[in-house]
Amino acid sequence: MASPVSWVPFWPPLRLSIFLLATMTFSIIVYWRGWFPARGQRLPSSNAMGQPPAMAPILPPTTPPATERGMWTVNPAGRLGNQMGQYATLYALAKMNGRQAYILPEMHEKLAPLFRITLPVLSSDMVRSVPWRNYELHNWMSEEYRHIKGKYIRLTGYPYSWTFYHHLRQELLQEFSFHDHVKEEANRYLAGLRRQRRNVTYVGVHVRRGDYVRVMPQDRKGVVADKAYLEKAMGYFRAKYQEPVFVVTSNGMEWCRENIDASRGDVYFSGDGKESSPGRDFALLVHCNHTIMTIGSFGIWASYLAGGETIYLANYTLPDSPYLRVFKPAAVFLPEWIGIDADLSPLLNGSYKNNK
Repeated sequence: MASPVSWVPFWPPLRLSIFLLATMTFSIIVYWRGWFPARGQRLPSSNAMGQPPAMAPILPPTTPPATERGMWTVNPAGRLGNQMGQYATLYALAKMNGRQAYILPEMHEKLAPLFRITLPVLSSDMVRSVPWRNYELHNWMSEEYRHIKGKYIRLTGYPYSWTFYHHLRQELLQEFSFHDHVKEEANRYLAGLRRQRRNVTYVGVHVRRGDYVRVMPQDRKGVVADKAYLEKAMGYFRAKYQEPVFVVTSNGMEWCRENIDASRGDVYFSGDGKESSPGRDFALLVHCNHTIMTIGSFGIWASYLAGGETIYLANYTLPDSPYLRVFKPAAVFLPEWIGIDADLSPLLNGSYKNNK
């Protein structure tokens, strides 16, 4: 009996040709789509390609981008502490309202040399081309700030209250993390103060003077920190810690050298007793374990980033001070911080002196 014939399937020539043609066409389409994105498809951003957005300003298009998320920024005003507060508030409120936050070149120039900030920077041309709507803030969080209307908002004011951004504390600690060379310089300076101490505890002391010596009594019915306040604050840490080291920073170093007792050998004046750069002083304060602050946003931010115990000057204005209309202590000083009341008696009896 003959063996059965094996059956081998085959495609008719016409069907085979159609199949090959369809395969080649599909391959060509896939290849070209890899080179040219479809309509509405975006190319990777600079950040997606590994470039820090804060270091590469956005190129200005001819018209504002038609983005669903909009563009929010903040008006940079004041010095380091003020602009840190403005940055943090913009960061928090834009996220809360589902908008994309950008900073202006002036703020980038102030903050980027110190910190690893990540918000993208608008070019000057873009700033001029966007139809911004200014939105003024007071210095504490309000419910209406959760529902700000507008795609192109420019926040204004001097906000630095923790009530805006404390729920994002860990993110802000990353935003305000120092560049390596800044950290190394601060730590090197502090290490030089250790000497023979084994259980050293660093306490940063910020004494705000400068224009506040005039502004507080004349415009705000208040006082700046005096010698007695600093002695009490330093006494608290001397009683609690075995070997405290006090690192004094100030924009009134001459007053500090005359009024802070350094005879115990545990007080060091930053910059060899001369006023140093704000960035250097700020880094020193943040790298200390604890903080003694007086008044002003610079000391508040140093305390916030340092994260240890903080002693602050409390009740430093008269009850009828006009400043209390825009300044709410409970929204500025964290609940766990320790307040020492200011001595207002010289202001009350008219004997207040600027060099007190």
